[in-house]
Amino acid sequence: MAIDLGAKRVGVAVSDELQITVTPLERIERRSWKDLLRRVAALIDDYDARALVIGLPLSLDGQENNAAQDAQRIAENFRKSLSVPVFLQDERLTTAAAESELRSRGAKASEVAKRIDSESAAIILRDFIAEQRLRQKA
Repeated sequence: MAIDLGAKRVGVAVSDELQITVTPLERIERRSWKDLLRRVAALIDDYDARALVIGLPLSLDGQENNAAQDAQRIAENFRKSLSVPVFLQDERLTTAAAESELRSRGAKASEVAKRIDSESAAIILRDFIAEQRLRQKA
């Protein structure tokens, strides 16, 4: 399972057990840490997720910024609170890629706004799975 953290909304995506398909889910409104933890933990249970991947929003030159530090802090809190491993995945340009993908499928602006967070989470998860497969082959 992957999440794309935003200040107000959190995109969510899951993969099937064989990690072949990735599906964006309905986004989560970000209210409080306890609410986010409860909702993410419930989704992990519902989808029998074996790991949580969190998008790491680095700047284009790879430097950390406030959003990246927030993601690292939240990842550490999830590590302390969940029974699954938690990973960080570079999410540079995923929002632009998600918007492009949605628009290429004919999504209207209102639909793009509603789905972009979880579509970004799906890209983060696909990238993570691809990198894990490359590491296993090496």
